[in-house]
Amino acid sequence: MTHFKQKLQHQILLPVMQFISQEKSGGVVLGIAVLLALILANSPLRDDYAHFLHHHLGFVVDGTPYLNFSLAHWINDGLMSMFFFVVGLELKREFIGGELRDLRKVTLPIAAAVMGMIFPALIYLVFNGNTAEAQGWGIPMATDIAFALAVVYLLGPRVPVSAKVFLTTLAIVDDLGSVLVIALFYTSELSLLNLLIGLVFLLVMFIGNKLGVKSIWFYGLLGIGGVWTAFLLSGIHATIAAVLSAMVIPADSHISEVSFVARMRKLTRRFGQAESNDVRTLEPDQVDIIARVKTDANQALPPLQRLEHGLHPFVAFFVMPVFALGNAGVSFVDMDLNMLFDTHIAIGVMLGLLLGKPSAIVGSVWLMERLGWGRRSRQLSWRRLTGLGFLASIGFTMSMFVTTLAFHTPEADSQAKVGIFAASIVGGIVGYRILLRR
Repeated sequence: MTHFKQKLQHQILLPVMQFISQEKSGGVVLGIAVLLALILANSPLRDDYAHFLHHHLGFVVDGTPYLNFSLAHWINDGLMSMFFFVVGLELKREFIGGELRDLRKVTLPIAAAVMGMIFPALIYLVFNGNTAEAQGWGIPMATDIAFALAVVYLLGPRVPVSAKVFLTTLAIVDDLGSVLVIALFYTSELSLLNLLIGLVFLLVMFIGNKLGVKSIWFYGLLGIGGVWTAFLLSGIHATIAAVLSAMVIPADSHISEVSFVARMRKLTRRFGQAESNDVRTLEPDQVDIIARVKTDANQALPPLQRLEHGLHPFVAFFVMPVFALGNAGVSFVDMDLNMLFDTHIAIGVMLGLLLGKPSAIVGSVWLMERLGWGRRSRQLSWRRLTGLGFLASIGFTMSMFVTTLAFHTPEADSQAKVGIFAASIVGGIVGYRILLRR
């Protein structure tokens, strides 16, 4: 029995845990979910697949529905709020002690990210300006960090650390820009009363932070039951509530690093001196010491990082794949290919991502260096920078999300997704091939 347990642990559990701990694994799972969604949408089950996503869930009180939305709506406004919450936590951590702490040191990736959002939007508007489809200009602005980093990690040591840091910083700024675009330009009619209620809950969370409240339950109940619900009913997209809630989560801990080290030394010494036994169970004193270690460890970890660390696997391996299953299902069975050219949505999205991103990233770095406002590392050659630019044209997740906000007809939605797929696939392959060369 013991041999079976060891075999199970080494052959199944350990490889699974190692897979989950790798950053590229989220992109792999997301890619599998995309393929599954495409298979379902083009199989005999496509009608059941579409009907299932339009099934409504909600509450009914005295015949009046409350929070009664389709499953697709719950995925995009509910589950995706968890994704944006983790994005908000990461952004706050980066501003406090990460890549964005000193903006003077990251001028190149910041400039590349900003121009990498503006150029694709302008290219899209060249094809769709002054039309009803112009509202899709935000679709080609975003970079999918999960897919892009997955490709980078597949290349291993061929991509130096400086290039990985450049791409990661660019994607972080890109995420921040996408959040601002959604908040400012993809918001429906406002309910000022619900918006005010949400802001009051947010203020209570902020005051709790300043008063030293570190309870995750406190912020969870107010953030979900108060801020998220109120924003959902106000007309502002609920994902913005998730980002704002993340920004007021405490980033400091109950116990300082020095105190934590001293406590661990003391508890370790006590555990070594505690009376033991010759059976597998521990003595009560030993159990109490271990419980104290767990309590002190939780108090030494800031709530911000505890939430980020705890939610990241759930978001990477559940939220994002479910989002892909609900939104990546484009059916080509009954699609009239001429429909793709009725408007210029697909071509605008594809060229915006595939041409706008690389040219803006390389061009902005060149301009910043000519102006003396930044300087590349020696490892970040123009060839590698071009390869990273093409990887940045992988705009799957955020681009798909903005598509759900910009268009409300199946035809426009399908055209935008075809453009996203085409640009992401070509950009990923071209970027991989460029970076593969030594």
